[in-house]
Amino acid sequence: MISSKHITREALEGRGARDDPGQARVKRIGLDPLRRALPEPARDAALAIAAAGDALGVGIHLVGGPVRDFLLDRPLRDVDLVAEPRGEMKNTEESAAAAVAGAAQLKGARVVVHPRFGTVRIELDGFVVDVATVRSETYDAPGALPTVAPGGLEEDLRRRDFTVNGMAAPLNAAARKGRSALIDPGEGMLDLERGLLRVFHSRSFQDDPTRALRAARLAPRLGMALARPSRSALRGALRDGAFGAVKGERYQAEFEKLFADPAHGLDPSQALRLLDEWHVLAALEPGLHLPPTARTPIRRLGRDLADASASLQPWLSGFMLWLGPLPAPLRRRVLRRFAVRGRAAERIVAYPRTAARLLRALGRRRGRGASDALLRGIGAEELQALAAEAPTAERRRILRWLHEDRAVRLPVSGRDLLELGLDGPAVGRALERIRLAVLDRKVRNREDALSLAAELARRRPRKPRSRPGSS
Repeated sequence: MISSKHITREALEGRGARDDPGQARVKRIGLDPLRRALPEPARDAALAIAAAGDALGVGIHLVGGPVRDFLLDRPLRDVDLVAEPRGEMKNTEESAAAAVAGAAQLKGARVVVHPRFGTVRIELDGFVVDVATVRSETYDAPGALPTVAPGGLEEDLRRRDFTVNGMAAPLNAAARKGRSALIDPGEGMLDLERGLLRVFHSRSFQDDPTRALRAARLAPRLGMALARPSRSALRGALRDGAFGAVKGERYQAEFEKLFADPAHGLDPSQALRLLDEWHVLAALEPGLHLPPTARTPIRRLGRDLADASASLQPWLSGFMLWLGPLPAPLRRRVLRRFAVRGRAAERIVAYPRTAARLLRALGRRRGRGASDALLRGIGAEELQALAAEAPTAERRRILRWLHEDRAVRLPVSGRDLLELGLDGPAVGRALERIRLAVLDRKVRNREDALSLAAELARRRPRKPRSRPGSS
């Protein structure tokens, strides 16, 4: 449970007493602390959009996860804004989000407008600001994508997954007019203090079953629990077979987020364990579960991913560890269900054999150079998974290679070797020898490397000279 002490005084300027002693509600959020908390790459853009909203009579609100994280004194990772027409724009068909994004005149930004959904994506300096016009949503069938229509701010907040994500904080004067500094139609603030994830209505999981996967990610990351009525709502969706109606691509996207979240404090094994306990995994594909032998490796993977390369695809490593202990036919069915195809599916299916082969070979290798020769041709995702389940000695060697040896630069180049008389494939072989010697600390500088290269050149077999007149 999250105690109210986690909601800092700096974040809140005032709190009002409730009938129940020990519980409190936010009366007002300080605008200046909220603006300062916005991530620096996006702060100027968000404030420019807020100013443009004032000029057009459009309220600009920070919504969802950023408001939740601000109240919990966590760093804001996203900037999600909603544009609420409050002046003359209320009677026009133009998207308020597109209007404020255009009026803000954001230099150097790439602005992508999605007219169908009334949303705008603003890309700048590697950061994204999302702006959406307030809207309502209806679901024609369980698991279907929603039908979007114009709506009010409260409707927009109530369409969200959980009450703690259904709060808004006004960022400009047009948004604040006649309102408090926290708009909270579902009492998400109270749920934050109680440490509860709660859906807005009893058919929430029928409307969008992927919310169960989001609950499993958010609960352990925020130290929260799924509220009892929401557990009942989830059981109702499972009983109705709602999970079978969702396309595999949407589940794959949620699992990608699950294995990317360790960078923000999630232990992915906890999220998978919750999905298993809630019987969601078996609803996604009969027989799917979290094998007990996979729990510790996945937990280790979560810790390792905090230091992993940005180019890594964490979900691939996660799937290798999670699905590896399962029977091969089930592994393939699960991948088809989650729309994992092509080379990615082949690598996941092949991982158990790949891991066994590498561990046997690594146990026979001695020295860093020998390990390098073995590991250099293996995919980064396979190695990250292997490090998570390998015995201690092999784990250290793999992690050392991933974090140190892989990036070793040689003190000489191919051009240096050409000048010594090596050519063709001999240059590549010599560079390999020098790399092995560098990793084994037998070559420590450029002089040592050139000396070894010269020795290799002297040992190189000479081509026989042709005799005059021979054909």
